[in-house]
Amino acid sequence: MSFTEVLTTIGGFMVVFHLLKLAWRCWCGLREFVLSELWQEDLRTYGQWAVVTGATSGIGKAYASELAQRGLDVILVSRSDDKLRMVAKEIEDRFGRKTRIIQADFTESNSIYPAIAKELQGLEIGILVNNVGMTYSDHFAYFLEIPDAEQKITQVINCNMLSVPQMTRLVLPGMIERRKGLIINISSEVGIRPQPLLSLYSATKIFVTYFSQCLHAEYKSKGIIVQCVAPFMVSTNMTNNMNVNYFVKSASGFAHEALNTVGHSSYTSGCLSHALQVREMSDYDHLHIVSCCNILTSHLLFPVISQDMALTILMPDWIRMSTFLIRKLRNLAEMNEHEVQACREEKLREKEE
Repeated sequence: MSFTEVLTTIGGFMVVFHLLKLAWRCWCGLREFVLSELWQEDLRTYGQWAVVTGATSGIGKAYASELAQRGLDVILVSRSDDKLRMVAKEIEDRFGRKTRIIQADFTESNSIYPAIAKELQGLEIGILVNNVGMTYSDHFAYFLEIPDAEQKITQVINCNMLSVPQMTRLVLPGMIERRKGLIINISSEVGIRPQPLLSLYSATKIFVTYFSQCLHAEYKSKGIIVQCVAPFMVSTNMTNNMNVNYFVKSASGFAHEALNTVGHSSYTSGCLSHALQVREMSDYDHLHIVSCCNILTSHLLFPVISQDMALTILMPDWIRMSTFLIRKLRNLAEMNEHEVQACREEKLREKEE
């Protein structure tokens, strides 16, 4: 066989390999985000109760409502007793499911978990949604610019990181005993790559991702599914209630699609539009950087931090980690701060008049 024939054969194998790889990825995406609407897993088989942390707003509330709609009784865990009662009544009235509430501030230390364990004792917990999370600033900021840094750093770590293994520790033994259980940990696409000016927040989210993947590997043989959900942009209080469109999902729409992926994927973006954006991000090194910078400075897509965060996630690492871009983003954040402050002062003057 000649050298040319050898190269032709190798090239043919490579083409077939990549075509098969593409076909497999397309099938996985079709099954996870399209066919899953028809092949929804019966979540009631996991157990009677679902526990949702951070359940009074945003994604947590949406998950609690969606789980109740699918036939589970729901235990709501959050900081505000009044909001807990309001959401519990709403779920009971709309879906006719039982609810329980546990008031707990996850920014505190380990002291809250014995009380939570006592409330969960004796209940058949089939599903745990570790959703609770917080950020420390409404704009891009250097690490030392974190307001009340000594307190806030501890609060963010307690809320975003410590809550996940601690809540898992409370419900996992019962799941193992029944050889059936589902743990859903809400991470973020912000955590899949380093995010300067969101350093602490993005670091806590990659912890959630790695912890979820390791835990799934450890306990899948015992009938436990640990799913990591890493959304892109969802319209919540944390993202300044951005306008919903193809790229930005509503919390309820996201929770519905994300729960459909249970049984189809242990790591998911949660919905098709977010998965496509992540795919675009993986190919972003091939795009024109000039157009990317033009979009960054246009201020047309998203408000304040959400706009710039969405775009920086889509950038290749060598740009996102550059000193030039970090300074640019910080300057934009300062400009936005001044604009917001000016708007507040103008509204205050109008009220006084």
